[in-house]
Amino acid sequence: MPIVKVLSEFFGNEQARELKWRLKNGGYEAARKAFREMKPDEVTEEVIKSNLRGLGGAGFPTGRKWTFVPKDSDKPKYLAVNCDEAEPGTFKDRYIVEWDPHRLIEGIIICSYAVGIHTAYIYIRGEYVRPWERLEKAIGEAYEAGILGKKVLGNDFQLDVFTHRGAGAYICGEETGLLESLEGKKGWPRLKPPFPALVGAFGCPTVINNVETISHLPKIIEKGSQWFADLGFERSGGTRLFALSGCVNKPGVYELPSGTPFRELIYDHGGGILDGKELKAIIPGGTSAAVLSADQVDLPMDFDALAKVDSMAGSGAVIIMDEDVCMVKALHNIEDFFAHESCGQCTPCREGTSWVYRILSRIVEGRGKPPDVETLRGLSKNMSGTSICALCEGASMALRSFLEKFGDEFDYYAKYGRS
Repeated sequence: MPIVKVLSEFFGNEQARELKWRLKNGGYEAARKAFREMKPDEVTEEVIKSNLRGLGGAGFPTGRKWTFVPKDSDKPKYLAVNCDEAEPGTFKDRYIVEWDPHRLIEGIIICSYAVGIHTAYIYIRGEYVRPWERLEKAIGEAYEAGILGKKVLGNDFQLDVFTHRGAGAYICGEETGLLESLEGKKGWPRLKPPFPALVGAFGCPTVINNVETISHLPKIIEKGSQWFADLGFERSGGTRLFALSGCVNKPGVYELPSGTPFRELIYDHGGGILDGKELKAIIPGGTSAAVLSADQVDLPMDFDALAKVDSMAGSGAVIIMDEDVCMVKALHNIEDFFAHESCGQCTPCREGTSWVYRILSRIVEGRGKPPDVETLRGLSKNMSGTSICALCEGASMALRSFLEKFGDEFDYYAKYGRS
């Protein structure tokens, strides 16, 4: 199956990020169509029928999420676009912002029109300096051209778009942690309910979608929901950007239909395993996702299919490990990240991630003992489902899956002090 070029046709084209080029090649025509031919509710319905799901990790149906925002609220409504992208192995949204920022802005206009939003924020990872600069330039061009501002595309609809740079905290990629940071507070996730659709930014109804999700909206409006749904797989419409990295010959960002098998991504597009070695393991959706073994390579890269095997498609970050990778050291690196990035609000996460990292450090340094592995197994169960946000869940999911699929390596390392 060939790569479907919906977004990635622009990657590498220096002119594609310029407004002048975009307008010559159909830019903002979908937004014009929405204003001209569709009522806000019709836009939302079209997105629902397209089967577009949240592509930042959760996979929740996008259009349905919009319907949770109350129509009769007397408070202003906000859109927060999540471009924090700090999940290890994830780098797809960076390419959209860097190479095709006007498609993102057009998607923001469509979403805002559908929900009745007049202020949108793009929360962008602080380390993304060049993408942020290009995004700021594109927003400035849009204002100058009358695409944003008091009369969006000449219509009686006002929309202002602002960027907000993060400061390097992974926890701010969690939607309520993002909102806290956006408000100038410590990025601690909030208890839910109330959900952001009712009480979000500044206590007002808020839609939160990630960059890739929003960037699909122009094509859905241009070509129709059925076209987009037919590109996908079962309940997941359209294409996804997969960030392929690790022990492969051709790492990079690949756009493929939702549900494409891992084998196709790795061998047909990624050029196979480095140096002709054997595949050992796959992290399917960022380090929060449960690791897969080599015999699961034919699974489809789809939210529902991976949920059935107790993993998840997550952020679309596919990390490949070959036969020589030490799974103990790999997990040690992952849990080092989670322990460092825990915000410390919840005791099971604050203490659990730190404890897991210290035990793994002892094993990797050759000072481990066989009971350490059983302690880790107990921690993986006790940490699951015990914190406000999903960081602790991600840490425990990684831990549990590595121990289940590659437990012999951990037992050997703990016993003999080497892999």
